[in-house]
Amino acid sequence: MENLKALSYDLRKDVVDIIMEGKAGHIGGDMSVIDILITLYYREMNISLDNLEDPNRDLFVLSKGHAVEALYAVLASKGFLDLEEVKAGFSKFGTRYIGHPNNKLPGIEMNSGSLGHGLSVCTGMALAARMDRRTSRVYTVMGDGELAEGSVWEGAMAAGHYKLDNLCAVVDRNRLQISGSTEEVMSQDSQEERWASFGWHVISVPDGNDMDQLHRAFEEAGRTKGQPSVIIAYTVKGCGSPVMENQAGWHHRVPTAEEYQQIISDFAREKEACCHESNT
Repeated sequence: MENLKALSYDLRKDVVDIIMEGKAGHIGGDMSVIDILITLYYREMNISLDNLEDPNRDLFVLSKGHAVEALYAVLASKGFLDLEEVKAGFSKFGTRYIGHPNNKLPGIEMNSGSLGHGLSVCTGMALAARMDRRTSRVYTVMGDGELAEGSVWEGAMAAGHYKLDNLCAVVDRNRLQISGSTEEVMSQDSQEERWASFGWHVISVPDGNDMDQLHRAFEEAGRTKGQPSVIIAYTVKGCGSPVMENQAGWHHRVPTAEEYQQIISDFAREKEACCHESNT
């Protein structure tokens, strides 16, 4: 786990480098979601280059597809993609490495980014897996601003109705979206009560950037029978550097050269502190 915590700061740097090269990207949400993605790909999901054609592999959809830079960085670290190719191609004309997930790339199941669709599609995937008697588990990650979309709740209602215990949704609850606070744009507390009313098993993670807490939450979801599970992960937008943290203005922004140096320095400091803590 300590190695994964250190890795999270390396991958944060990769994300920022991708954005700097492409001159575009949703950096704030990348930083809030990346620990969730690392936990999924390194500790939870049965998915690798070796089983991409296995019908029993686990399935993942990044419903908040604008955080694709974080997904690209994690997939590259697992060998699905070439990081230098991602950096060189991201957001360029004619590239495969577009600003939302592209299922022409290995390891990506679905084009996403039109917000509100991921959960409904994953509900269908989970139902199909059960009907085919496959062992697959299905995962999706949504942004909290995305939950204003009505299709989310259609998917939630269906998943609860069919008692899809092979489905696990994660809400990246950083409380900020492009136009400000989620509670100002479209209030949604209490998340826990809302999901429970649709028949879901609800797991709250007080620190959604803590991979120990996330791992325990995914374990609990895996043990839950007769209900789909949702993990409400209370994250920090821009997590990893005070330059970006808890600021809606960093939802979609490219750092200046000066900001870049400060952000990378912050990541290096946090990684060093993490490694020092593990050694003591």
